[in-house]
Amino acid sequence: MKAKPEVELQVAEPSGDTPILRLVALLEVMAASDQGHSLQSLVQNTGLPKPTLHRMLQQLESARLLQRESDGRHYGTGTRLRRLAENLLLNDTHHGARHMVLRRLVEEVGESCNITALSGGEVVYLDRVETAAPLRFYLHPGSSVPVHCCASGKVFLAQMSAQQRSRLLTNAPLEKCTAKTITDPQRLERELLRVRKAGYALDDEEFLPGLLCIAVHVSSTSPSNLSNLCIAIQAPIMRFSAAKARQWLPSLQRAALALGRIDSDRSQGKAIPPHSLRSVV
Repeated sequence: MKAKPEVELQVAEPSGDTPILRLVALLEVMAASDQGHSLQSLVQNTGLPKPTLHRMLQQLESARLLQRESDGRHYGTGTRLRRLAENLLLNDTHHGARHMVLRRLVEEVGESCNITALSGGEVVYLDRVETAAPLRFYLHPGSSVPVHCCASGKVFLAQMSAQQRSRLLTNAPLEKCTAKTITDPQRLERELLRVRKAGYALDDEEFLPGLLCIAVHVSSTSPSNLSNLCIAIQAPIMRFSAAKARQWLPSLQRAALALGRIDSDRSQGKAIPPHSLRSVV
């Protein structure tokens, strides 16, 4: 099973299950180009009927999410949409702080690192920084992998109660992705017991041949102590062995602690102290 690619914004046809989602999809199409779009060009690029597109453009224009350009025929991003984008970038300091932790970990270990979260029966890559090494497995943020055969997934499973695991894995069959994938439930339970005791998990070519990964849980420092994040190092086996992965475990754990502090500050509405980012790894 291959990782699911991230959602691309350069999709031609806006689609969705509701009228609102279709309007959002049209905005994505508009935002994917730095040129204005005419009604006719959107008809050609999306395949949607002209009356439908005209009605959608009118709705977006009236909401100031789009605006007509000086020629009166082309549409561009509106002031409200630009302000939304600016505010998102301005206030998304926690994502920037997380990314800095990830980037500094990559600088230290020299391999690709990612932050993941559990979503249903899959592990989703929230952020990723690639190594500069020429040989690497490139996975976009937004990609998802099966929970049972990746290092982060094992960490998440090990945090659950037996009843939670059973409920999840019953509805997410243990698909055999490689010759090393663990598909026997009892063997997986033994593996998860080792993960709980060790405090980390390894994916030794269980998801993709030639790929090894080590992951730890990002523990929250907030009173609730709830966290749905992992941080992991990932590299080809020609450069990365299980023994080498364990050598980098202290660096990985320090990065996880830094991420935990960032998330705790966010939940408490605190600003991120600059000094905390200088010593995260």
